[in-house]
Amino acid sequence: MEHLEELGEFARLHARGQGMSPRHAAEVLARIGNDTPGDPASWAAVWTAEGKVAAARGDLLDACRHYALARFPYHADDDRVLAQRLGVETFDRWRQGRQGIERLEFEHAGGSFACWASGLDEARPRPLLIVMGGIVSVKEQWAPLLPKLRKLGFATVVTELPGVGENTLRYEPGSWRMLTFLMDRLAGRAKVTDTSTLALSFSGHLALRAAAHDPRVSRVLTVGAPVTDFFADESWWPRVPGITADTLRRLTGAATVGELRSLLPEFALTPQELRRVRVPVRYVASSRDEIIPSREQALLRRSVPDVRFKVFDDVHGSPAHLGAMRRWLFSSLLLLRLRGTRGVAAPGAVIPGVPATGSTDHPIDERPRHD
Repeated sequence: MEHLEELGEFARLHARGQGMSPRHAAEVLARIGNDTPGDPASWAAVWTAEGKVAAARGDLLDACRHYALARFPYHADDDRVLAQRLGVETFDRWRQGRQGIERLEFEHAGGSFACWASGLDEARPRPLLIVMGGIVSVKEQWAPLLPKLRKLGFATVVTELPGVGENTLRYEPGSWRMLTFLMDRLAGRAKVTDTSTLALSFSGHLALRAAAHDPRVSRVLTVGAPVTDFFADESWWPRVPGITADTLRRLTGAATVGELRSLLPEFALTPQELRRVRVPVRYVASSRDEIIPSREQALLRRSVPDVRFKVFDDVHGSPAHLGAMRRWLFSSLLLLRLRGTRGVAAPGAVIPGVPATGSTDHPIDERPRHD
């Protein structure tokens, strides 16, 4: 598949995932002639121009959707850097017209990252919810959910995977520590000892690893997260789309795809780590996922005491089932919170103020669920 054709295929999926109509996405894609920086008919230029049209008519969130696609899959050239900046600035304009959404900036591990947050309150700390997208998803795509999540009783922060958007950290096996750092910094403004993660795709891998090491992570909700086989199974790699491989190379700092393949096995969750994931895991899987092996589901069923799946007949991220996917994830989150389900603490996992043991009243699914 040619580069521009592959970009278009992925863009259609991500446009749908952002709520953009397929007809509009197709109309924009039809005007794109190349991916040459500086050319007015290029990928970034056409999507950016469409974003500016939306901004001019006052639809700032629609402008952000177009800027997110203009910088897709990552901002390496000047045109995509511009689109990335416009997306952040335009969202900032949108949120300043509303109450309760704040911007947070942190320095960590030789880099920096930013968050959009809502519901943080020293006087009345709420349970924390961390929302993070995958290797191409900027935080502005998810931040419009913040007012709703505050009303549901959460202190919520939306941020990005290392290397994505404003996050200048390198994506590496230890990247899960970013979540621990974030909980440390939000202590006092949120109930970080009761932290849920809504972590999609590759950030779901971070959340699972964090749950194995940090007992403050109480729940993991994810969509199409790699676990072990994606990183370690050589036979799967030829199926991985070129854009996915190239984006991972960029985020990890690998010089070549060959170097990336040598690095990826270090990301694989070990059996010991998976046995330490003693919290509820809710996982949306796609039956035609072109990126994540279906064997990851079986591995989680064998290793995690409390795991449930929702399977859609769709490709990675289930973009054609966005509404149903969100309903299942948020209903699962609220149900777990209402039941006070934290899972069973892993042996040796102790943090001040948090019991070292617990219980779970959710059975293990013996097979993927289609309900």
